[in-house]
Amino acid sequence: MDLARVEKELKNRLPYPYKWGRKQSNDWDSDTNFIYKTYRFDKLLQKTETFNQELKDYALNRWYNYWSAMAVEAIFASHDNVQANKNVYDKLVDFKISEIPFDHKTSIFPKGFNKPYEYAIENKKELITWLYDNQSQEGRKHLKNRLFIVLYDKETQQHWKMKSEVILLKNVVDHYVKNFSKEKLIRLDFGNGEIFSDIIWLTSGV
Repeated sequence: MDLARVEKELKNRLPYPYKWGRKQSNDWDSDTNFIYKTYRFDKLLQKTETFNQELKDYALNRWYNYWSAMAVEAIFASHDNVQANKNVYDKLVDFKISEIPFDHKTSIFPKGFNKPYEYAIENKKELITWLYDNQSQEGRKHLKNRLFIVLYDKETQQHWKMKSEVILLKNVVDHYVKNFSKEKLIRLDFGNGEIFSDIIWLTSGV
């Protein structure tokens, strides 16, 4: 994957408002599944020009989040100790790091956590538990191993824009994978056995 090209396309989306008219839903997903084969932002605008504003916002957001996630997964897969999952329909595993399977989720620092960034840094397990409890209520809801990339921009608070910083994401992912250790992972048990999780931070202004 050409990471520089993906970053350029993602940044073409930044001037448009980032609004979710509704939470992610299976029916609107089916209406916007063309995002998976739409590589350029100008083509996305063409395909959504007849949509009402809510559905257009939804499509732009899905496209943006999807291609940012694909870039991140390509970055992970570029490492020798990472094995990508070739089954694209598997919602539980995106890749394995040193034979440990993970789903990956890039998330903005959540307002709903109701505690500051500085607290979250010192209480990683509490934030991870919150993320499991409050995210992905639709198709990707699960309680298996997950790696969270959490974005935090102290100055602008527009954390979502950091999903377009593909090269910066590469830097933090590369550092994490090169220093990966099972012993450093957060261990959780929601009643169905032990799972592993962790947070990779991408921050600005801190």
